[in-house]
Amino acid sequence: MGFRKVDQIELRGKRVFIRVDFNVPLNEKNEITDDTRIVSSLPTIKFVCEAGGKVILASHLGRPKGKRDPKYSLAPVAAKLSRLLGKGALLAPDCIGDEVEKQIEKMKEGEVLLLENLRFHPEEEKNDESFSKALASLCDVYLNDAFGAAHRAHASTEGMTRYLKTVACGFLMMKEIESLEKALVQPQTPYVAILGGAKVSDKIGVIKNLMDKVTTILIGGGMAYTFLKAKGYHVGKSLVEEDQIGLSKKLLEEAKGKIKFLLPTDHVAAQKMDVEAKREIVSNDKIPEGWICLDIGPETIKVFSEEILSAKTIFWNGPMGVFEMEPFSHGTFAIARAIAKSSAFSIVGGGDSVAAVNQAGVGDKIGHISTGGGASLELIEGKKLPGIEALRRNGGEIG
Repeated sequence: MGFRKVDQIELRGKRVFIRVDFNVPLNEKNEITDDTRIVSSLPTIKFVCEAGGKVILASHLGRPKGKRDPKYSLAPVAAKLSRLLGKGALLAPDCIGDEVEKQIEKMKEGEVLLLENLRFHPEEEKNDESFSKALASLCDVYLNDAFGAAHRAHASTEGMTRYLKTVACGFLMMKEIESLEKALVQPQTPYVAILGGAKVSDKIGVIKNLMDKVTTILIGGGMAYTFLKAKGYHVGKSLVEEDQIGLSKKLLEEAKGKIKFLLPTDHVAAQKMDVEAKREIVSNDKIPEGWICLDIGPETIKVFSEEILSAKTIFWNGPMGVFEMEPFSHGTFAIARAIAKSSAFSIVGGGDSVAAVNQAGVGDKIGHISTGGGASLELIEGKKLPGIEALRRNGGEIG
């Protein structure tokens, strides 16, 4: 794979900078509503602590736009992390500077320091050279365990690796890459890709890259109606990207005789996007004028589920409908349950899909749930992710 893992380097007594993804959701009281990303980072953090490293954690949170904003402080994360680790995780006043350097100097083996939000500095997202060097000066060892930020060429994910000898990936990063490569490098067939969500334009690269790898592509969600309109169906007021109709026709043509490219054949249509609105199950040629399709129908669920149950590899990104509203959640949850029943190696990527498998109660039956929606999509598209390429490029010296 071209780079080292955390368990292949000497850590005792070393200042170990771990880029984590603690970009967690917060409510209006600044309370963490989902700690999955923090929990996912614990194996790497605990390993470095037990190996005698001095743990320096760095993350972004939200979009403070390069300015210090208390609303985006990592203070709630430090408190949560302390509880999860069962020991204190101090929060630094900043992520660079004299005070931070003094705190690190006083650290003992096995201690944990969380740096304040990287994005309080505009130089982070600009991948500024001086800022990268300042971050690199804080440590002896660099670990990247933030797959969710691996598609960004920022100072903490790419820039600072250029100024360090010892660079490696954490356990979460390795699990993400190994799992996603199973879907890209000689995947077991039949291989079924399930793509949903609102826009065709968001998934063009994924569809093109998967066309040579998969047996079947199942299309649901709002993006299905651009394809259906490309096939000549009237789709009422359903979401359509008019500027993508031509490209959708080309993709449908390219798929012919090569793979199964299945679109919904029936839908849950409603007079408007409202739980109280009148709704009906309708076929492709019976979508009422002025109505909007908000979920796949029972016949589509049956056909899609049969394809899923026959698969040996499954990749899913994007819901089948407006699953946040109960009347239109059945298709998405049915797909989640079908994937859980399958004996295939399954990968679910993207915030909405991950939320769907968790709400359906089948998260523990999925082969791999990716912590990085955008990053997982870009990797499946065949793109090189700057954070991963930095690990490949800067394997460095073991020491």
